[in-house]
Amino acid sequence: MIKVAIAGNPNAGKTTIFNRITGTRQKVGNWPGVTVEKKEAIIRHNSACGKEDICIIDLPGTYSLAPYSIEEKIARTYIVKEKPDVVIDVIDASNLERNLYLATQVVEIGIPLILALNMTDIARSKGMIIDEGILAAGMGAPVIFTVGTTGEGIHALLDKAVEVAKGKAPRSRHIHVPYGMEVENAISEIEKSIEGDQNFNDQYHARWIALKLLESDEDVKGIVTHEFSGAKDILEQTDTSRTHIKKIMGDDPEIIAAEFRYGFINGLLKKCLKIKTKGRIDLSQKIDLALTNKIIGIPIFIFFMWAMFELTFSLGAYPMGWINSGVTWLGHIISAFMTDGMLKSLIVDGIIGGVGSVAIFLPNIMILFFCIALFEDTGYMARAAFLMDKGMHTLGLHGKAFIPMIMGFGCNVPAIMATRVLESERDRRLTILINPFMSCSARLPIYILLAGTFFTQHAGMVVFSIYVLGIVMAVVIGQIFSKTILRGKSAPFVMELPPYRAPTAQGLIIHMWERSKQFLKKMGGIILIGSIVVWALSTFPKEAPVHETYLGKIGSIIEPVMEPLGLDWKSSVALLAGITAKEIVVSTMGVIYATENEHRLGAALHSSGMTPLKAYVFMVFALLYIPCIATFATMKTEMNSLRWALFGSTYSLVLAWGMSFIIYNCGKALGWG
Repeated sequence: MIKVAIAGNPNAGKTTIFNRITGTRQKVGNWPGVTVEKKEAIIRHNSACGKEDICIIDLPGTYSLAPYSIEEKIARTYIVKEKPDVVIDVIDASNLERNLYLATQVVEIGIPLILALNMTDIARSKGMIIDEGILAAGMGAPVIFTVGTTGEGIHALLDKAVEVAKGKAPRSRHIHVPYGMEVENAISEIEKSIEGDQNFNDQYHARWIALKLLESDEDVKGIVTHEFSGAKDILEQTDTSRTHIKKIMGDDPEIIAAEFRYGFINGLLKKCLKIKTKGRIDLSQKIDLALTNKIIGIPIFIFFMWAMFELTFSLGAYPMGWINSGVTWLGHIISAFMTDGMLKSLIVDGIIGGVGSVAIFLPNIMILFFCIALFEDTGYMARAAFLMDKGMHTLGLHGKAFIPMIMGFGCNVPAIMATRVLESERDRRLTILINPFMSCSARLPIYILLAGTFFTQHAGMVVFSIYVLGIVMAVVIGQIFSKTILRGKSAPFVMELPPYRAPTAQGLIIHMWERSKQFLKKMGGIILIGSIVVWALSTFPKEAPVHETYLGKIGSIIEPVMEPLGLDWKSSVALLAGITAKEIVVSTMGVIYATENEHRLGAALHSSGMTPLKAYVFMVFALLYIPCIATFATMKTEMNSLRWALFGSTYSLVLAWGMSFIIYNCGKALGWG
C-alpha cells in the first residue's frame, strides 16, 4: 500500500483537498500520546500504473517543521520516523513565499515531495503567473496546480503521487538550501562526525541532523544523545560551530538558516513568478529594483568592481609605503652590521629582497578581501550572481556558477572547491576549467608593482582592465568548451536572494583576516623557500655575471620562447618561478635585481628596458598562464582526473602565449612599444 502524507500551512486548503480525495472514508482519532486530531483514509485510485491502494494521512497544519508546537512535532516526527512514500505539500499559490518555507524543510529531510499549488484561481485573479517547470526544477519536486473547492487537479495529483511512489516519475534532482560558506562549513564538519559514528544508519539524513543540531533542535539532540556512540564529540563540534557562526555573523544559526531559506525562496520566485499587479514590497525588494535591474544592474555591478580595485590600489598605497620603509630600514640595518659575504647576501638580497618585495603588498590584499567580505555579508554577491545568470547561460552555465567565479578573485583553490554546489558534473568541470582566469589575490602584487611603476596616473584602471580581460577570456573559452568538449545543458538552479544584512565589523574583520593570514603563511613558507632557491640559483657559480649563473642559464633556455612577447630572460624566469606560487614572481624579481624595496625594483625594471607595453604583456601572461601548484592539485582532486587537470594547465599556457603575442605585436604596430 502506498503511504501518502499531506502537509501544508494552515489556511492553504489542505483539509479541503484531503476531504476532496477521501470523501466519507475518513477515520478520525488522535495522534498517539497527544489530543490532536488524526485523520487518515484508505482509497483505491485508478492511475496509469493500474489500480492502487493509497493510505492518505492528514498531518496537522504547520508553518514549519521546527520542534516548537505540538503540530510541528507531530508533522516532523511522522515524516522522519514513518518515512511515507510521498509527502504532498499543499501550498497557497497566492502566498508562495510563506508557504514554500515548509517545503524547503521537507526537502531537507530527503523525503519524496510533490507540491500541490492550491487556490490557483485566486492566484490568477491577483495577476500571478507561475512557471511550474522552473518551480519544479528549483525545488526538485513535481508541481501540480489544484483548486480544492472545485476538485481541479485532484486526479492529476493522485496520479503523480503513484508515479513518484513507484519510481516511475522522471527522477527529480535532490536539492538542499545553501546556507553560505560559514554555515555550510559547519554543517560539513558536523556531518563528518555523524557519518563516522558506528551507530549511524540511513534512518536519518546526516545533513539534516547536522543542520538541526546547528539550529539547537532539542529533539534531534536527544536522538544523537541516545542513539549515537560518539554523541559527546558530535555535540562538542556543534557547540564550537555555533559559537564560531554567532561570533562572525552576529546572529544565532537558526536565525541565519531561516534567512537563507527565505533567500532561497526569493531567488526561486524571481525566476518562476511574474505579477501583473503592483503589491507591497519590502526594503530588500526596493533595493533589488535597482541592483538586479536588467538595464542598470550590470553597470552598477561593474562600478562596484572598479571601485573595489581602485580602493585596493589607492587606499593601500599608504600602508604599503610604511611597510616599504620598514623593509628598506631593515635591509640597511643588517647591511651596516654585517660584513660582506655569502650570509649577508643571502639575508639582504635573498630573504629581505625576496620576501620583503612581496610583504609590502599585504595591505592591498587585505583591502581586497575586506571588499569581497563586504559584498558577501551584505547579500550583494548573491544579487551579482543572479544578475549574471543570463550572461552565464552563454557559457552553458547558470548564475550559481558565478559565485565560484567571484570567489576566484580571492583564491582559486577555495573557488574551485566551491563548485561542489553545482549539481551537474559537466557544469562543475566547465567552471573549474575557466575559474583560474579569475585573477586571484596572489597575482595582485604583480599588477600593483607593474601598474604602479609604468602606469602611475592610471594604475587602478589598468589593474581593472586585467581583471576584465580575465572575465572576457572565461566567457570566450567557456563558450568554446560548451559547444565542443563539454556539450550539454546546464542543470536547473535557484540562486538564493537572502535579505540585505548590515554586516558586523567583527565579521568583516574576521573574514578578511582568515583569508589574509594564508598570504602571511605563504610568506613564511613557500615564498621564503622560493626566494632562497632563486637567490642560490642567481648567486652560483660564484663571481659569475648574473646571466652566467644557473638562473641565467635557465632563463637563456626559455628566453627564445618568450622573446616574441617582448620579455627577456629575467621576466621569463620570474614567470617560471610563479608556477609554484604567483607571489614568487615578484620575490624572484626582487632577488634577480638585488633590491629590497618596491621603489628600487621599479627603477631597476625601467632601466632593464621594460616598457609600459611589455609590462602590460607581462601582466596578461601572469593572468592567463598555468595556475599555481595548489590550484592544479585542487583541479585534479575536484575533477578526479589528472588528465583534465593537465589539459586545463596546458591550454591556459598556450592561451597566455597567444594573447600576449597578439597584444604585444598590435601594440608595437600602433607605436606603443
